[in-house]
Amino acid sequence: MSGNRFKKVHGTSSRARYKFELLKDEYIDDNILKRYLEKIEHVTSVRINKKALSIIFTFSEDVSEEIEDRLRGVDSDKLLSSIDNEASVCVSCVSDEEPSLKGVGLASAALVSERFIKNDFINATFATTAATPLLIDGTKELFKEGLTSRVLESAAVGISLLRKDYLAANSTNAMLELGEYIEETTVHRSDDLLKELSKPNVKEAWVEKEEDGKVVEKLVPSEEIQVGDIVVVSAGSTIPVDGHIVYGDASVNQVSMTGEAEPLKKQRGDRVISGTVLEEGRLKIWAEHVGADTATQRIKHYIESSLNEKSSVQLKATKLADKLVPVTLGLAGVSYVMKKDFERVASILQADYSCALKLATPVAFKSTISKAGHEGIMIKGAKSIEALNSADTFIFDKTGTLTQGDLEVIEVQSFDENWTEEEVLNLTASTEEHYFHPVAEAVVKAAKKRGFVHMHHEEVEFIVAHGVKTEVKEKTVVIGSRHFLEDDEGIDFSAHKEKIDKSIDEGKTLLYIGYGNTLLGTIALSDQIRYNTKESIIRLKELGVKHTVMLTGDVDKKAQMVAEELGIDEVYSELLPTDKASIVKKMMDEGRKVAFVGDGINDAPALISAHVGISMSKGADIAKATADVSLLKDDIGAVVEAKELANKTMKLINTNFNATVGINSAILAGATFGAFSPIVTAILHNGTTIGLLLNSIKGVKLNK
Repeated sequence: MSGNRFKKVHGTSSRARYKFELLKDEYIDDNILKRYLEKIEHVTSVRINKKALSIIFTFSEDVSEEIEDRLRGVDSDKLLSSIDNEASVCVSCVSDEEPSLKGVGLASAALVSERFIKNDFINATFATTAATPLLIDGTKELFKEGLTSRVLESAAVGISLLRKDYLAANSTNAMLELGEYIEETTVHRSDDLLKELSKPNVKEAWVEKEEDGKVVEKLVPSEEIQVGDIVVVSAGSTIPVDGHIVYGDASVNQVSMTGEAEPLKKQRGDRVISGTVLEEGRLKIWAEHVGADTATQRIKHYIESSLNEKSSVQLKATKLADKLVPVTLGLAGVSYVMKKDFERVASILQADYSCALKLATPVAFKSTISKAGHEGIMIKGAKSIEALNSADTFIFDKTGTLTQGDLEVIEVQSFDENWTEEEVLNLTASTEEHYFHPVAEAVVKAAKKRGFVHMHHEEVEFIVAHGVKTEVKEKTVVIGSRHFLEDDEGIDFSAHKEKIDKSIDEGKTLLYIGYGNTLLGTIALSDQIRYNTKESIIRLKELGVKHTVMLTGDVDKKAQMVAEELGIDEVYSELLPTDKASIVKKMMDEGRKVAFVGDGINDAPALISAHVGISMSKGADIAKATADVSLLKDDIGAVVEAKELANKTMKLINTNFNATVGINSAILAGATFGAFSPIVTAILHNGTTIGLLLNSIKGVKLNK
């Protein structure tokens, strides 16, 4: 069997269950996969259990062959393509069909005419015509979904029409139409980020190809670009891939992706992301992420998930609203039995909780997600906002998060009298120059400043989280961490222990170079702490964070120095990347609500494990599905902004929730005891709903 691995573990004439290996992939969103599989003809439902790697299909006809064909061929590109298709439909629907004021105008016209026309037949005709869409929708919803707020609203208007109380019917209908228009307008506006990101991608790009022994530039469809290709981008063009610059200088406008208004100068070794525009210059880019793995495609994945995800507070509001519909209806029934007063019944039916409860919460979440997106902060959904709000422990990976990640060579030491410092640096740079790791880039940059002379070497082996290995003049060269050279490669450090310890005590980060199974020398590097790191830590504590933690591979002495300077509460040093996730889990087991902030490269397990994972932009796939929040700008201050937005959003939602329950309970009580007429109830109830919606639309503001 080619393609994805799956196994049918159970089946009947109308149901089948499969074990599906692709569900192990953390990048596969089960909601998107579910919708993709539901498109199979005759499939009536799909249920996915990602933890159990299980998919259960129910169908009206046996379509096992079609199901298995679909499972065999599905991949992340096809899923993201299905998002694009749905998004383009959504976008065209929203952008071409603006929210209409037709219903508001018709209901308002009927309301105004009723005050001037004294003919009952004409008033009845106007009122009935204006209310017909509501009455039809309410009737359909009654049979399809049972008792809902729409059913109660249409019943209230219908009773007013039967009583020939056209003022009440028209007033209620006008308020409902206005509320619906505001809701549609809100959804239309809150999806603007999705609309912007769903614009057509770059269709073609120039790529270097070898023909007849010569390198030429060819225009190829973007989907044909492969990882490792050299993509050539000229002024005025949109960058089609995520990658590193291998040649050229340019001015790149990143406003569409990071919100930075000023173009940035980019040069060799710098990272660029898809969707940004090259304003001046010309670049050759080594393609690191292409197709479905590019930043723009991952962002679409984020937005698609976030706009459809429901948080626990949203589900709570929806459940409460649904439970209160029978309460409202029951009070109306009791009132009629006791008072035989249809006016009071109509008034009670107006005072329904559902509108404000169901609408204000998702609108507030959408408003925040959209606002954060334009600030260069991608929040995956409402659940991520909730988790970020409750996070009381922030764990930071040091390099590239608390620090700039831009290393500089500050000292080269040779431990062999036959090798000068320049030769040690040239050997290291020659080995490292094909890699875009921050350490490698710093070494190559320093070598070029000193007049880089390339040394011939054999093929280089890159060993993740350790270093590199090659051969020069038939001797093995190993470059990397002390653990790599001393423990894995068995190189003796004892002869140079005093010099090494002195450098470490001075807070230097050391890169070790081994040649012919001896320690040839060290290169000391420095990584500057971000200018606003200390301020960001202070601000997080002001926002309710009780505990801050730093994780680093640095020696303990240096790690403690950095932590003391920044005001970090707890430090874990000399770590391997695999250690980070276990520390996150340990703190979660202690009952902490953990947010993990990392660069998204070696931190994926920790990002997944934490209650909320925050991925820094630099040096990482900025929209990795492992993170709940992904920063598009290289600024630790954005972590504070995300936390502030989450706190304020949840405060706004709780305020709206309490106001909804309190105000509507008072309105319902007043209507039940006959204190409010249907018109007054309609104005109070719908006015409250509109006010809460407008409050949610306004959303929250950052303190800048």
